[in-house]
Amino acid sequence: MSTNENNNELNDPMLGLRTSDYYFDLPQELIAQDPLEDRAASKLLVMDKETGAIQHHVFKDIIDYLEPGDCLVLNNTKVIPARLYGTKEGTGAGCEILLLKRRENDVWETLVKPGKKLRPGARVTFGDGRLKAEILEVVEDGNRLVKFYYDGIWEEVLDSLGEMPLPPYITHKLQDKNMYQTVYAKFDGSAAAPTAGLHFTTELLDAIEKKGIDLAYVTLHVGLGTFRPVKVDNVLEHHMHTEWYQVTQEAADKINKAKESGHRVICVGTTSCRTIESAADENGHLKECSDNTSIFIYPGYKFKVLDCLITNFHLPESTLVMLVSALAGRDHVLNAYNEAIKKGYRFFSFGDACFFTDKMPDM
Repeated sequence: MSTNENNNELNDPMLGLRTSDYYFDLPQELIAQDPLEDRAASKLLVMDKETGAIQHHVFKDIIDYLEPGDCLVLNNTKVIPARLYGTKEGTGAGCEILLLKRRENDVWETLVKPGKKLRPGARVTFGDGRLKAEILEVVEDGNRLVKFYYDGIWEEVLDSLGEMPLPPYITHKLQDKNMYQTVYAKFDGSAAAPTAGLHFTTELLDAIEKKGIDLAYVTLHVGLGTFRPVKVDNVLEHHMHTEWYQVTQEAADKINKAKESGHRVICVGTTSCRTIESAADENGHLKECSDNTSIFIYPGYKFKVLDCLITNFHLPESTLVMLVSALAGRDHVLNAYNEAIKKGYRFFSFGDACFFTDKMPDM
């Protein structure tokens, strides 16, 4: 099965297929710059994805919306300190290399600055020379393949020299690296955090499990797509980059069990959603697998596995706003976003959360 294909219905002229259809005006002061000390204390907007009805809560209240038999799907990728600052050999000019995807051993696909100065053959030194790099070639979209040279263990070298790759809209320096990491992060490989998961504490996850909700952990290493804005007006012309994912048999069994027993599959974050939608067969059944995916979900897409979604508030005109619009409808989503803006919700990576649900109990 090719994971580069999806089942969007492309012929309906009523679909919002212009990037501008997903614009909303966001005040700069609502872009969260720092994480909350208590992860579960963020605000939670709950929306009925069918009716658009909205409720306001605190994130720890999410447990009240989960039912025994539900399956909560979480992405256990771990963010690496992927941003490296160094100097170009020969000129001493400062430069930056952002690790995106490991190609083989010590060769990585990267973003570099300044691109014009870092052409094939250029060499870069980091820190006291403990790490060196050579630009091998220019690949798609101007990314560079870079080979690294070092003594010792790669992870230790990277941890000592690299910085957490915070998104460009966060201007504050992060005091604690772990705050840009989920409490269940396990497998190194991401250039950005699956931020919906940042709201969960170990205590909250324990309480959720004790209530009878299954936790299924999948892995998707978040890559270039997180950093790339949509630059075309026609949504269909946007190119999604591939990201590597893995679904274990244990996770597949838990997800299949929930679907087959009539319970819900609830994804924590768009990366978990994209993983299971990529991995599922036409009948929504999963099995153990790993692959690359460039799945692009926008209105018209028919979800095969996912029922509900916990996610943060995303950038205007982004592929992530398009994804949640595919689930809950563009008008409902933009209405919820405007409501959140009025009530001072915090947006983006360190911001508040929303839950798109199919059941809205009286609270």
